[in-house]
Parts: sequence; C-alpha cells; structure tokens
Amino acid sequence: MGRRKKTFDCGHQGYGRYCHRCRQKEEARAREAERRQAWRERLRDDPIELGHLPRRVVEKTRAILEGLRDGRDYTDYHGKRMHYDRTVISIPIGRSYRLICRDDPERGLVPVEALSHEAYNTRYVKGRT
Repeated sequence: MGRRKKTFDCGHQGYGRYCHRCRQKEEARAREAERRQAWRERLRDDPIELGHLPRRVVEKTRAILEGLRDGRDYTDYHGKRMHYDRTVISIPIGRSYRLICRDDPERGLVPVEALSHEAYNTRYVKGRT
C-alpha cells in the first residue's frame, strides 16, 4: 500500500510534515530582508545621502569619496570646477550621475550631494546653487 499525499494549508501537496516549497520561499524572503537591512546600515555611514541611487552608482560614488578622502585630486576622476562658482566641483559618476563637492579653504573638498545628470542640469548647470 502506497503513501498518501497531504494537502497543506497553503494548498500545495506533499508527503512531509510541512510544505517545503513555501519554506524555501520564506527562507529566500528572510535572506533578502537581511541583505536589504545590511545595505541600509551601510548607507547610514556615508557622508552624503546615497539611498536614492542605484547600487552600482553608490559603490562607484563610495570609491570616489574614499579616493578624495585619501588625498587624490578631483581631476583624477575627471572633475571640473563650475564657471559660475569656482568653489563648486562636479565629478561624473558614469554617464548619468554626478557628485557635487564644494572646495572649502578650511576643510578641503566637502561632498554636497550625488544626483542624476538630469537633476544636475536643472540645479547646477544654469548657475543655481
């Protein structure tokens, strides 16, 4: 005589004590939640808000910020001073994002914000700071 399949509360059928399919989904959700929480905690340590940017842009921005902190020049990252205000420096982060810094005589290069190229064009290119 063969074993009988059970129908679990979730609607799936199987032989075990619980639904393995649903358990795997729960474990995957828990791992994803832990990964997101760890990412949010890393974002809290950044000197400027980076949570609105894609992950690859955040990582590249962090690398640039670390290099600037270690004493590298902003021109190493193709950064340029703005014509209307020579204290504002724009550093490209890929094709679609920019890192804005201010050149403070006392504190050195201070990161202000990282933003999309579209927001950068409306906020900084026309001379509005």
